[in-house]
Formats: sequence, structure tokens, C-alpha cells
Amino acid sequence: MAFKETEKKNQSNEKTDSELLRRFKANPFVFIGSLFILVIVVVVFLVPSSMGMDSGRRDADLTFGYYDKVPVSYVPGNYFSQYYNMVSQYRQNTMDDDNFSFANYQIWRESFEAAAVHTAMLREMSRSGYAVPAKTVDREVAKLPYFQENGRFSATLYRRMDENRRLTLWRQIQDDITKDRFRSDVTGLIKPAAESEFIGKMAALQRSFKMVFFDVDSFPEQEYESYLFDHPELFRTIHLSMVTISSNEREAQKILASIQSGETTFEDTARAHSKDVYADRGGDMGIKTAQELSIDIPEETIREKMLSLERGEYSDVMKTASGWVFFRAEDSVQEADDTDPAVLDKVRSYIRNFERGRMEDWAIGQADDFILQVNDTGFEEVVAKLGLESRTFGPVPINYGNADLFPTLSSQSVNELSGAATDDNFWKTAFSTPVNTPSRPVVRGSNVLVLFPTEETEADEETVERIASTYKSYWFNNMLEQSLQRFILNSPKMEDKFIDTYFRLFMP
Repeated sequence: MAFKETEKKNQSNEKTDSELLRRFKANPFVFIGSLFILVIVVVVFLVPSSMGMDSGRRDADLTFGYYDKVPVSYVPGNYFSQYYNMVSQYRQNTMDDDNFSFANYQIWRESFEAAAVHTAMLREMSRSGYAVPAKTVDREVAKLPYFQENGRFSATLYRRMDENRRLTLWRQIQDDITKDRFRSDVTGLIKPAAESEFIGKMAALQRSFKMVFFDVDSFPEQEYESYLFDHPELFRTIHLSMVTISSNEREAQKILASIQSGETTFEDTARAHSKDVYADRGGDMGIKTAQELSIDIPEETIREKMLSLERGEYSDVMKTASGWVFFRAEDSVQEADDTDPAVLDKVRSYIRNFERGRMEDWAIGQADDFILQVNDTGFEEVVAKLGLESRTFGPVPINYGNADLFPTLSSQSVNELSGAATDDNFWKTAFSTPVNTPSRPVVRGSNVLVLFPTEETEADEETVERIASTYKSYWFNNMLEQSLQRFILNSPKMEDKFIDTYFRLFMP
């Protein structure tokens, strides 16, 4: 007897599961929306909504922004408050005193953004003239778990529920259907039927690689010295002081004349009249190299005149982008000393900041030499001979942007590939180079890479179909939802007052 009762229960459970599956397939958006409402209602009536905010503040104006002049406000029982209660209940066990303020901010911000998107969808559908037929809403309300008995709608359970709660549920279902229609219209307009199949096939061809890299910042010391030997004029030094007058040339000439006549000192004039960063120092610019002077004196002809001044000599008044200027040489120009470590430091700084292409050219030259040797001897042999570090990664498809549908470069744990996922040149090189052949050099940040494809495989049909199915059933809509959220939150119709309201409430 007990066995028969158990069997009946199992059959009943199977029928229930089957019915739930049927309803999900018939209208997945409404089914999920109904479950969401069930969770929301439980949270609203069982979980206090005062987390992070006392009762006095809950009575304040909790408008965090507007969409198309429609307020996005926290009101007990509305979508904003329901979403807040649901998220805060979910996260409350992970919050402690150390991270409470930050976590509370995140919960409020997430809830505001969800409410803003909710408001925007309803507003746009309203402006388009769309309204859900009452019969459609009634039909979906009747499917809610609250009103089900033995798998069917129960009028008794329906009447037993408080009328205000029924009305709240009815309006929530109405809003969910409206938003689902909004999403389906957007999705239907931009997703071609064959797109999922195409996306699945993108993962079919995959490659595995070995790789070596040449550090651009390993530019050898002798190269810095060679640059100084070729360009000593850039590293001549001179000690200058400067006065900048912003009014006009006549005023600048008058002030220079008063200094030269001894009526006032250069230092006092700079402090009283100069309009530049050296004024507080009495105009003293310090010791500058010729190339450093280009920051204050962009014009090369004026710069050369300054470098020709003798100690104590004044320059003429000259026009620059910042005004009318004149200089005094505190010391005459000194030629670059190639034995002075300070001068070599200046050379290193200059090349790294202004001649980095020279460093990259050197690293590319190292890579070219490596490639020639690999073609003659073999990859592993040359790596061992030169004592280079090598990396392996793959198999990966052409996954531009690290889409999580496919194996990603970021999951390969190779630091030298950082940022490569959005580099067209990297992908073209990686998949156009013949297998077991070194690629041409690829510049990536501070490294020059040489790729060595070791294997090319095709994903099995099951993997391709799985990716296509995931894209069609979940991934596309998820990405669309994220893009839609960004679009709404950055829309000209969106007035985001979240920071002002949040800090008024929580940071008095």
C-alpha cells in the first residue's frame, strides 16, 4: 500500500515537472517573470526593508533619478524596493562591519540601475502606444503558483488572497509582459536567424602555440650611450630664470628695462608680475637640458637663442604661447658629459618617453634574428641556445574581445598576452602563420612576440552545436540586456541623481 502511495506521489511530481516544463517552453519570459514575482513577494512580506537606513530616513524623498522625466524612486512595495529587498537578503550573510558601507552602496546602486531600466522599458512602450490586453494579464495571473490547486486554477485560493495583494500581482504581471514584449521586439529586430550557427562555427578552428618574447625595456646600456654620442646637442645643460608677462609686449619691455636699470631685481619682478610656475621661485627654472627646455620654450629658434646666452646676460622679450617672456642666464651652457651618470639618466628618460620607437626597433631586430635562426635550426634548439623564456597557450579560436562563449586568451595565464584579445594584428598573425613556422614579430605593449603555431584542430560537432545553442538561448539575450542597460543609463533622457540622494541619506 505504501509502495502504491509512493508511486502515485512520484507520478504526481512527474506531471508537475512536465507541466512546469511545458509552461516554460510556451512562454519562457512570463514563466521566469512569475517565479521572480514569487520570490519578490516572499521577500517583501518576510524580509525587513530597513537594511542600512533608519525609519526616519525611509520617510524622506527617495528619488534617485529620472528617466524621460519619470521619477526612479524607492517607494515601499514598488519595483525599486522589491529589487533592493531581494538583493540585500541575498547578500546579507556575506556582509560584515568592515565592508558594510561599500556593500550597502553597491546594493543601492544595483537596485537603482535595475529600477531605471524597468522604468525606461515601461516608459518607451507607453510612448509607443502599447498596452497589454487585460485578458492576457488575467490569463497569466491565473497561472501563478498562489492560485494553483491540483495543477489547476483555484477560484477559492484567488478570492482568499487580500485584494491589494492581488492588484499588486496583477500590475507586476502586466509590467513583466510589457517588458518582455520590449525585449522580444528588440531581439527580433537585430538577431538574424542564421547567426547562432555562424557563431558556433567560429569555435571550429582552434590553434595551440609556443611563444617567445623580447622585452622592449631591456634596451641595452650601450644603445643609450650610442644615442648620446649621436645627439649630444639634446643634452646640453643651462641654468635659466624666466619671467612671463601675460598682458602685452610693451609691458614686458618696460619691466625688463626696470630690471636692467637696477630699479628692481629679477627675483622680485618674477614674484610680483610673472604668470608661470616659476614665479614663486623668483623665476628660477633650475638646470635644464636642451630637450627639456622644449616644454617651456616650444619654438626651436627661441630655444637656441637661450642656449647661446652668457652668464648674467638677458634675452630679448619674445612671444610664446603663454605670453611675452624674457630670460636671464644664471650660467652659460654646458656640453653633455658622457661620463656623468646624471646625464645618462637624462638620456634614458628621454628615449623611454620620446624615442620609444627606437627601443621597439631594437627588440624587433632581436626577434628577426631569432626567426632566422629558428628557420635554420628549430624553435626549441634556438630557445635553449639563447636562454630565452618560452610560453605555451591554446588551443584557442579567433576570440576577439575574450567572449566567454569560447576559450579565451585571458584564461591562458600568460601575462605577455595581456590586451592581445582586442588586437587585430595579433589575431591575423596568429592564424595566418603556417603551423610549425615562426610568425613575424608582433609588438604588444612592452614586448615583441614571436608566435610558433604547433597544432591546428577542429572542434567536434557537439561542441559547435553546444556553443550555438548557448548563444541562441542565453548568451545573446544576456549581452543584449547588458548593452540595453548601458544604453538606458547613458541616455540623454536619463537624469542620474543617485550620488546626491545616496549621500544625503547615508552620509549626513
